[in-house]
Amino acid sequence: MRMDHQLAERWVAPHSHVLDLGCGNGELLAHLQQNLGVTGYGLEIDEDKINEAIGNGLSIIEQDLNDGLARFADNSFDTVIMARALQAVKSPDELLLDMLRVGREAVITFPNFAHWQNRLHLGIKGLMPVSEALPYEWYNTPNIHLCTFKDFEQLCAQHDIEIINRFAVSDSGRAHSALMRALITQAPNLLADVAIYRVTKRR
Repeated sequence: MRMDHQLAERWVAPHSHVLDLGCGNGELLAHLQQNLGVTGYGLEIDEDKINEAIGNGLSIIEQDLNDGLARFADNSFDTVIMARALQAVKSPDELLLDMLRVGREAVITFPNFAHWQNRLHLGIKGLMPVSEALPYEWYNTPNIHLCTFKDFEQLCAQHDIEIINRFAVSDSGRAHSALMRALITQAPNLLADVAIYRVTKRR
C-alpha cells in the first residue's frame, strides 16, 4: 500500500465506522475492513473503479465530492478519510468542514507543492513541476487547489480545527536514514512531498 494509506491505517480504530472519500478501487477501505474490521462506505466518481470495488464486495456510492456530504447525518462516522483528493475539489475548505461534521475525526493526505524539487523546477525551468506526487502536466491535471503544509495549517487555524497528528513523507515513502527523517520532520514544508494530517473540530 501507499505510504499515506499505511499511515491512515494507524489512525483508524478497530471496528470503527469509516467513510473513504475519492476511494478509487477501494484498496484502502478493503484493507481496513480485512485487517481492522471496520464498516463503512466509499465515495467515488469513476465508474470503472466503482465496479471494481463493488466486485470486491465493498459498499461504494457514486458521487462527485464537489456535491458535499449532505446525504450523511452529523457524527455518523468515526473517521472520514480523503487521500490525495483535497487539492482536486472546488472548495477544499467547505469539504473539510463537512468531513468534520459527519465524522469525529478526519485523515487527509495531499501533495505538498512547496517541496524543494517543485521550487527548484519552477526556479530553473520556469515550468510547472511533474513528479511522483504530482504526476500530471499543467493542462491535464485534476489538481486545481495545490497547497502546502503551511497553507493547510493556516486553513485549520482559521476554522478552529485541531491538528491531532501530522506526518511528512518524502519521495512518496522511500526509506531514509534517521538523520534524513529527522530533517523532514523539522522542515516538512521544504523536504516532504506528501502531507498527512489527522484532524478534528475543536469542541
